[in-house]
Amino acid sequence: MDAFHVIGPLLRLLPPETAHGLSLWALSHGLAPNATDEMMPTDPLLMSRVWGLNFPHPLGLAAGFDKDARALKALLKMGFGFVEVGTVTPLPQPGNPKPRMFRLAADGAVINRFGFNNQGLDVFAARLEAFRGTPDGRGIVGVNIGCNHPTTDAAIDYAAGVSCCAPLANYLVINVSSPNTPGLRDLQAGERLRELLEQVIVSRDTACAGGRRRTPLLLKLAPDLVPQEREAIAGVVMDSVSGSSAKQESGIDGLIISNTTVSRPHTLQGRHRDEVGGLSGRPLFDLSTKVLRDFYRLTKGRLPLVGVGGVGSGRDAYRKIRAGASLVQLYTAFSYYGPALIARISEDLAQLLREDGFSSVAEAVGADER
Repeated sequence: MDAFHVIGPLLRLLPPETAHGLSLWALSHGLAPNATDEMMPTDPLLMSRVWGLNFPHPLGLAAGFDKDARALKALLKMGFGFVEVGTVTPLPQPGNPKPRMFRLAADGAVINRFGFNNQGLDVFAARLEAFRGTPDGRGIVGVNIGCNHPTTDAAIDYAAGVSCCAPLANYLVINVSSPNTPGLRDLQAGERLRELLEQVIVSRDTACAGGRRRTPLLLKLAPDLVPQEREAIAGVVMDSVSGSSAKQESGIDGLIISNTTVSRPHTLQGRHRDEVGGLSGRPLFDLSTKVLRDFYRLTKGRLPLVGVGGVGSGRDAYRKIRAGASLVQLYTAFSYYGPALIARISEDLAQLLREDGFSSVAEAVGADER
């Protein structure tokens, strides 16, 4: 029996942030199950190449679980195809007052208002660099970057994170979409986004000068954008893409869609449904997939998209891929169902791809739009 099926129910008796902290402590101290050969998703059908990186399968862990890069070895050994750590800010910050994380178990959901709590860039980068120096340090790791609150210039904060982490990360994410930092989502708008991207692109290109591999730069967006805002963002992003194909000399390399939502579906049952914060998990699936589909259309399939929000099954992952996602992430379902979910989703996804006649994940990307 998977140890999570014994420990998981006990953890859920604790306050959610306490349970999360204990889980992360256990992982960082080597007290975690490794995926066995039978559990590891090794089906060649699931392999894909995105941003010049070879992903063993398209299922990754979303940012927020491991904010301080404490448990990378354990998380990769569980079977994730890639792991995104952060959000990290230049300076340490405690985040919002507790309690700030709430389970809605009947809805398969969580509400959080953490507010970018993390130990800061120096501690984060030291851990990531140390991990890279180990035999296990070749796994695909993305770094999610935020800004401190308050900050006099958000672009300077993002540029600092990019400059520090570009040599250590396989890809970088500019997080302008958390609902828990006042004013952050305003950075998604028009000229503010254009100015921000110009600065972080320069920072990335400078950090990767001298023959280093150019670290892919992604933008993480909110699901609550209205159609006009989506169109404006797509215009700004595509302006940063040079040339007539998805292979860019410089610019934004992809989008992550989406972050948590401030909306509250009327179907929510949990007693914490009216708590302030971002809602994640099953109720987010339809909204985030609709926004994903819109951005696939608006970017004409020229940018790799990462689909996240409510993924809890192989069919969920497949729907994200058919809507335009080259890669898929999960977090909330993982917190409820544990490591065994990784292999289950991967196995079911491979079966669905075969049933529809696809010979690779890449063939299925955007199939619903085509």
